Amino acid sequence: MIIDRLFKSVEKNGHVCVGLDTDLGYLPVEFRNKFMHDEHALLRFNQMIIDATYDVSACYKVQIAYYEALGLKGLKVYKDTLNYIKNKGCLAIADIKRGDIAKTAQMYAKAHFEGDFESDFITVNPYMGMDSIEPYLPYIKNNEKGLFSLVRTSNKGAEDIEYIESKENKRVYDVVGEKLLKIGEEFIGECGYSSVGGVVGCTHIDDGIKMRKDLENMFFLIPGYGAQGGAAKDVAIYLKNGNGGVVNASRSILLAYKKVENGGAHFDQLARKETIKMRDAIRKATIE
Repeated sequence: MIIDRLFKSVEKNGHVCVGLDTDLGYLPVEFRNKFMHDEHALLRFNQMIIDATYDVSACYKVQIAYYEALGLKGLKVYKDTLNYIKNKGCLAIADIKRGDIAKTAQMYAKAHFEGDFESDFITVNPYMGMDSIEPYLPYIKNNEKGLFSLVRTSNKGAEDIEYIESKENKRVYDVVGEKLLKIGEEFIGECGYSSVGGVVGCTHIDDGIKMRKDLENMFFLIPGYGAQGGAAKDVAIYLKNGNGGVVNASRSILLAYKKVENGGAHFDQLARKETIKMRDAIRKATIE
């Protein structure tokens, strides 16, 4: 199961998932000006971040929207970034958040688990119903792929729907988590976690202990760290025995160079330094 690879990567390199949600505006001006075409600068920036962090991070999350916004040239960078991650022997999460049913979902699965945009994991949105998840499952069973499905997200608007109470006096996100846990039972790896994982934001921490207990076999993708306000002590609630989740950070790593005067010339090494700092802070929080 693909989840065993991710579990071992966390054991070896720590919990950090480097988010390559790379806006062109994130690139140091001097670096960007070295290239005739923005797409070349963008790809090279991503490659240098990967080169600097692959041995101190668990995986990478590539948010497709940043590349779609640049049209066909941007999608070429997206494809090449995924390939570069693979060639480094690392794991990639394609952050696509698809949420449709039937043949449409089958095509999304084919698009992102095969061909030009193939990734190890993808993110999906189950709020149209659990039948929106089913077309992806054959890839988990037969092709060593995995999912991270939205459960409780890190944005303030999560309270608009995800926090509504059902007739069983459970919040919507609890119901979704339970259903995903059931689906994931068929895909549990040797590590004890399922390749059907959940996206659980660390910015709503009041019931984190309960969520970790209730969703015992669910591996978490945890957004909300750093720029969104989450801290290492918040993240630690969602981990178990030093594993059980990866913690995404994008801007705090990609823009680490902005904290240092004239840091743009060393953006990759400053990204590495920030990744190590985050990794060590989370490791420390998990044992305190």
